[in-house]
Amino acid sequence: MKTAHSAGILPSQSIQALIDGGAVTSLTAFDPDQVQPASLDLRLGERAWRVRASFLPGHARRVTERVADVAMHQLDLTGGAVLERGCVYIAELQERLKLPPGIAGRANPKSSTGRVDVFVRLLTDRGRVFDDVAEAYDGPLYMEIAPQTFSILVRTGTRLNQLRLKRGTPALLSSRTVGVDLTGDLAGFRARRHAGVIDIDHEDGHDPRDYWEPLEPRRGELLLDPGEFYILASKEAVEIPSLEAAEMTPIDPSVGEFRVHYAGFFDPGFGTEEAQGQGSKGVLEVRSHETPFLLEDGQTVARLVYEPLTDRPTRLYGEDGSHYQRQGLKLSKHFRAWS
Repeated sequence: MKTAHSAGILPSQSIQALIDGGAVTSLTAFDPDQVQPASLDLRLGERAWRVRASFLPGHARRVTERVADVAMHQLDLTGGAVLERGCVYIAELQERLKLPPGIAGRANPKSSTGRVDVFVRLLTDRGRVFDDVAEAYDGPLYMEIAPQTFSILVRTGTRLNQLRLKRGTPALLSSRTVGVDLTGDLAGFRARRHAGVIDIDHEDGHDPRDYWEPLEPRRGELLLDPGEFYILASKEAVEIPSLEAAEMTPIDPSVGEFRVHYAGFFDPGFGTEEAQGQGSKGVLEVRSHETPFLLEDGQTVARLVYEPLTDRPTRLYGEDGSHYQRQGLKLSKHFRAWS
């Protein structure tokens, strides 16, 4: 039987304890489902800025100081606002951190965010890198948002990314490569250019045929066109044990000129029989770079890295129902089922 670890990713009950103790606060009351098995969903605040360039604040500056240098105009998110594809925005988040010594964090886009090709990254004051939260960080949180294919409608409270908190330096438990599945009646989907706006908070509210083109398998191959965005599925089923969490990371670019998986967090219980999800595939968000690339069935496209939790979560992924448990090739929850 696997045991808990002193250094590792914090489970849901430990995140809740940090909230109860004031280490994680919010401008508004936390939503009942905001704490996930091994992460915390983060919510947009009231303001965002259209900026002319992405940036990092660096070790001596706050995010708002850098925003003042590059802001083009300010958006009020309280009534909803459209974020245009091809533009870059910085948004305030409702949550704020005052982490105790020994606790740090890492953020990642939510699955639904990555599947509509919205590139998001967490920013902290005096941060030197995106998405990482320094140990004992005390300050506000911000998000860079860059829609790549679709323009999106967001508002105060919209959740685009999630935060994992960890104690110490977790050991790498294992890793495995992930291949792509190009068999079956449907090989994947390619995003349509010049589609309509996606309301990020509207589940099952969009006709997928207005946004996606289905791809038929041809000899177990798929030609990736430069600059196009694809939704594909992993060859293997993914299972995350109850005392582990995983992140899907890019592979060495020398094996292919493409990027896979914007949203890389997999929570404990994903795909496991224990959480009624045996056989869940990993959905892959794929974008080719400068040259066309011929992808073959089974080809390695990403890597899953497993880390320990400090304790078993009080609930596992999918126990209360999930759009992505037991999934195969599947679009984001914004779209009705393909038929």
